[in-house]
Amino acid sequence: MRFRRVLPAFVAAGLIAVGQLAAAQPAAPAALSCSVDYALTNQWDTGFGANVTIKNVGSAAINGWTLAWTFPDGQRITQLWNGVPTQNGAAVSVRNADWNANIPAAGSVQFGFNGSKGSANRAPTDFAVNGTTCVGPNVPPTVSLTSPANNSSYTLGSAIPLAANASDSDGTVSKVEFYAGTTLVGTAASAPYQYSWTGAGAGQYSLSAKAYDDKGASTISAPVAVTVLSAPTILASPGTVSVKQGGSTTVDVKLATQPSASVAVAVARTSGSADLTAAPAQLTFDTSNWSTAQQVTISSANNGGALAQATFTASATGYTSATVTASEVDPNTPEYKMAFLTQYNKIKDPASGYFRKFGDLLVPYHSVETLMVEAPDQGHETTSEAFSYYLWLEMAYGQIQGDWAPFNAAWASLEKYAIPAHADQPTNDKYNAGKPATYAAEGPRMDNYPAQLQSGVAVGQDPIASELTSTYGTSDVYGMHWLLDVDNTYGFGHCGDGTTAPAYINTYQRGSSESVWETIPQPSCDTFKFGGPNGYLDLFTKDSSYSKQWKYTDAPDADARAVQVAYLAEQAATAQGKGADVAATTKKASKMGDYLRYAMFDKYFKKIGNCTSPNCPAGSGKDSMHYLLSWYYAWGGATDTSAGWAWRIGDGASHQGYQNPLAAYALANDPGLKPASATGASDWATSLGRQLEFLQWLQSSDGGIAGGATNSWDGQYGTPPTGSPTFYGMAYDPNPVWHDPPSNRWFGFQVWDMERVASYYQQTGDARAKKVLDKWVPWAIANTTTGASFKIPADLAWTGAPDTWNPTGPTANANLHVQVLNYGQDVGVAASLAKTLLNYAAKSGDAPAKSTGEALLSTLTQHTDSLGIAIPETRTDYSRFNATYNATTGEGVYVPPGWTGKMPNGDPINSNSTFLSMRSFYKNDPQWPKVQSYLDGGPAPTLTYHRFWAQAEIATAFSLHVQLFGS
Repeated sequence: MRFRRVLPAFVAAGLIAVGQLAAAQPAAPAALSCSVDYALTNQWDTGFGANVTIKNVGSAAINGWTLAWTFPDGQRITQLWNGVPTQNGAAVSVRNADWNANIPAAGSVQFGFNGSKGSANRAPTDFAVNGTTCVGPNVPPTVSLTSPANNSSYTLGSAIPLAANASDSDGTVSKVEFYAGTTLVGTAASAPYQYSWTGAGAGQYSLSAKAYDDKGASTISAPVAVTVLSAPTILASPGTVSVKQGGSTTVDVKLATQPSASVAVAVARTSGSADLTAAPAQLTFDTSNWSTAQQVTISSANNGGALAQATFTASATGYTSATVTASEVDPNTPEYKMAFLTQYNKIKDPASGYFRKFGDLLVPYHSVETLMVEAPDQGHETTSEAFSYYLWLEMAYGQIQGDWAPFNAAWASLEKYAIPAHADQPTNDKYNAGKPATYAAEGPRMDNYPAQLQSGVAVGQDPIASELTSTYGTSDVYGMHWLLDVDNTYGFGHCGDGTTAPAYINTYQRGSSESVWETIPQPSCDTFKFGGPNGYLDLFTKDSSYSKQWKYTDAPDADARAVQVAYLAEQAATAQGKGADVAATTKKASKMGDYLRYAMFDKYFKKIGNCTSPNCPAGSGKDSMHYLLSWYYAWGGATDTSAGWAWRIGDGASHQGYQNPLAAYALANDPGLKPASATGASDWATSLGRQLEFLQWLQSSDGGIAGGATNSWDGQYGTPPTGSPTFYGMAYDPNPVWHDPPSNRWFGFQVWDMERVASYYQQTGDARAKKVLDKWVPWAIANTTTGASFKIPADLAWTGAPDTWNPTGPTANANLHVQVLNYGQDVGVAASLAKTLLNYAAKSGDAPAKSTGEALLSTLTQHTDSLGIAIPETRTDYSRFNATYNATTGEGVYVPPGWTGKMPNGDPINSNSTFLSMRSFYKNDPQWPKVQSYLDGGPAPTLTYHRFWAQAEIATAFSLHVQLFGS
């Protein structure tokens, strides 16, 4: 997800008395002691902005202050707020305002200013308050928990060993405190920083360490999750299994904590039918193998009769038992129904670790594993994509079992945690649809940022805001934010509280070259508590001053997938006579689809077509709609409800991989999904046709679908290369939105989109969809090898370009070609490909598509493990953990010169930052030694990942076969 934020700002100005002497101040107390932080907030060719913080590090209050310094490079103050300035040549003094004269002991005051500069802009170094020289800014300490291990378990009554590493680069560490949540449980006054925590009650805890330095600054470590068990516990996974009558299945059994001696675990049926048996009857665990799962086989007697159920218990003296519920199913049950139930039970098993439970609701992690860098930069973040796949998983369960309560619960979780509540977007009622946002040009490189806000560039009008407000009785936007920190690993919390989980966060914001390895994580609600003096805002946009604000970004493919799934749920439930069970959720999906129309607009509501300058015409009405699903839409505003502003933007860049004709069809035609607004359904009807045209326009002569189109070349309404083909006036872009790696290189985007096209075709028989699939399917099959060592395309390369779109006479794009660069075994992509082929085969009768799809499903079942289906992968890209910024290539983490700040745990942000240095918590990950060995010159790490979307995609591929072909 790549996007830029538009950040409207306010200016708080003070008066400047150049060349005048400051009024005399009261004498400072003898104990006056101070430190000064001087931080640039932005720079441009002839000017700059800065914030200055005076900290009283003495024992007595400072009653009235004048701060003096000397500019080293001829800088001049032009505007200052929160103080009264005087400048005589290079000498500057700033006197307190009437309301901030007092600085209590350990307190601080801050003022800001704008100034002019020459080619150099070095920071002053000779700060003095009331004539007393101040020390430089204090660097906070660093701290990390080294014990206990993340996700470890302890038995009630046992001591939990707490230990931390802490250091201070410009002083000493005075103490380290250990916390369980917000409760202080112990303190270590000196190294080694250790504490033995006893008395913890049974439950789950989030542990952290807080280090203080000798000047009072503090830093909180990344959290570690620990479970305290009421007694030594036996674990069995999955806790629910299905077994064919006359067949068998297995479950894994192990201990939760290390025993002091061997433990004999008895396995026996404790209730239910004698037709179900378990073997072996006893397992033995000792001090070395206690955490290694041993298998128990549950078998069903082949005696016909009514389907039975039984509960099996694994027990041992002094241990909390584990239970497994086994249910017989008809021996003629389709194999893929059994495969679905097995995969579903693994995903939903709490012991598997796919979800975190908040009250009665589940939030899916991006992956079970935490050491994960791809689009999310940590595995226990989650995305709107994961929420949409959670909904799909439960829709498939409803199709198979006729139980729609889990589907409705998935939407309830999505609504509560992925869609910002009113309190999270409080100033939408101040939004001016006549001026949706202030223009800021995007840049192709990160060092083009911060981007200057340009209020003089005309923007268009938002034609749907008032319609949505009147339809739904609220100014709030009903769309999912794309990225959440489920465990609050970063420590941003909710609007700067530092503790609340899940927490809305963001990463990408700086142009097409910014990869995940170069992002700077930031909170979606920026209250300036973390980062620099202006939080993180001045890393991305340039303005005279900044205000605290909230901001969210929607990933349209995820919202569209949620709508698509709601439509499929409605179809299946209605066929079961249970349409009423999902009607309320379907109505909410319709509302989401209504707001999803923001993805159809140019970013700044400019007219669509031939927009090659920031001065191109602003849109009015709906001439700023391209009717495609673009890469994002976004909205934000002030946290201060009296501040009076909010903003919204669309996006002019559309990628083939995001289009969803089935969602468009449902929103345009299905009575249960048609939006309640006056023009929503008709907009989606137009979008349906436009999406199908778009895919045909982008289809290569080989069959693959090329990148996309943009209404704003390079994100700044630039001029496309000479001869660029167009689609309704938008320029062809082979890699829309981002280039590291190229956005249309991943084969997964092909199958994600074609699965939707094939599902739409299967539902409707639309010849336009079939035309695209007739060409794409043979190309995909020709590049797929099935069997134990299956291979599917991994990376693609493109040459040539499509012809300019002619809706009355489309061409075959003879000069547009795709090449498969390499092949892989991505299990999620393989399942997506299987779904595409099966949907196509079910409607067209194509035998190769059906046989290849089934062969892929069969292959996947050969790669099962205790958590699902997975294949190890080698990650050579993990060499980028320590990459620093390279000004020649533009690669690495870019921080503007002079900008400094810190993450919530104290990790510094400056020009020497790397991906890892801002995420030091990774060094505590159990998989980190593999990466460290690679960084030290060893082999690239091989890891096995259980991504939620992939596991759900596999499960729903199994269920799709049942729906389309039965046995």
